[in-house]
Amino acid sequence: MLDLQRLRALHAVSVHGSVGAAASALGYTPSAVSQQITKLERETRSVLLERDGRGVRLTADARQLASAAQEMLALMERAETELEQRRGVAAGLLTVAAFASAARGLLPGVLAELAVRHPALDVRLSEVDPHLSVDMVAKGAVDVAVVHDWDIAPLPLPSGVEQAVIGDDPCTLLVPRTHAFAGRTSVRRAELGDQRWVCQPPGRVCHDWLVRTLREAGHTPEIVHQADENPTLVALIAAGLGIGLVPRLGRGPLPPGAVEVPLDPAPVRRLYALWRTGASGRPAIVETVRALREGWAESPGGPVG
Repeated sequence: MLDLQRLRALHAVSVHGSVGAAASALGYTPSAVSQQITKLERETRSVLLERDGRGVRLTADARQLASAAQEMLALMERAETELEQRRGVAAGLLTVAAFASAARGLLPGVLAELAVRHPALDVRLSEVDPHLSVDMVAKGAVDVAVVHDWDIAPLPLPSGVEQAVIGDDPCTLLVPRTHAFAGRTSVRRAELGDQRWVCQPPGRVCHDWLVRTLREAGHTPEIVHQADENPTLVALIAAGLGIGLVPRLGRGPLPPGAVEVPLDPAPVRRLYALWRTGASGRPAIVETVRALREGWAESPGGPVG
């Protein structure tokens, strides 16, 4: 009989793409994950991982086993959910993925509130981009994801994943204090041509939204500086190196060199909590979603949308 923990390790490698990343997600060492895979190879008399440059890739046998492991883990999750529902107590391990500004501006208070209200619940947070965390929820790599999308760039959801709206996060135009837009009561999108922009890298939701929005207004943005973190973008703007669209959540106080100017119409990103359909009745999920929505009302972006 195949060992479920070894299948879980293989499934984690298939989801996260490497032994190291799988180990981090499972809370193991890379050596421990490698040992589990080696034992599974002996059990199945199959080669499961092959060298691929500096990393590894799954063989056809490994992909079949990982798919079966996902089904088995889903069955276990449903069984655990039913037991938790019978007890009516939020308990056990719950893994949460959240994008950077939510992890900074929303989750600390939510996690602290959950720890006080539900001492038997062990919530663990990882910072993950929304494009990646949706798939992680679908594949069982995390239990809950906090994600966002924009009006013109909705985030597609796979089947078997549920969502609840947390709230709407307004996004404002930040410009250097010496910029021509500084002091304006509002700026129209049609005025945003011929500007130097600071923005997140391609593939990030905010970058894609900026490019699509300006193109619809007849402009191709000149992105001169790119950074992952919003505080870095704000610092670049304050230094006079460009303008940028930065959401309020997790932004923090503006430095003296940066000024907020409302954009007309104002862009808004919507925040969601995601979880698997099979775990919808789990008290830990229900309480975490509740805490996220209540926490949003007290965040810079609130109230709940």
